[in-house]
Amino acid sequence: MQNYPNPFNPSTTISFILSKPGEVSLSIYNNLGELIKKLVHQNLLSGQHEYLWDGRDENGNSVASGIYIYKLVNEDVVEPKKMIFLR
Repeated sequence: MQNYPNPFNPSTTISFILSKPGEVSLSIYNNLGELIKKLVHQNLLSGQHEYLWDGRDENGNSVASGIYIYKLVNEDVVEPKKMIFLR
């Protein structure tokens, strides 16, 4: 799993590969661990997936510059990674 570009402004693409189909959650958190945006929470097929994050929270507000954590969760994996948003 990776995002590109990183650092980013105004948006970044998060890509990952699923080895088998299943329920997936992909969420963005700030450095305090607070949920900023839930990008995906659904059943997905196996294979490559890409999701765009536009640097906005659940209410559509642009987030501040800083480090954010994106976390992929499925039945096999809980994988957090860091990304940097620069204004």
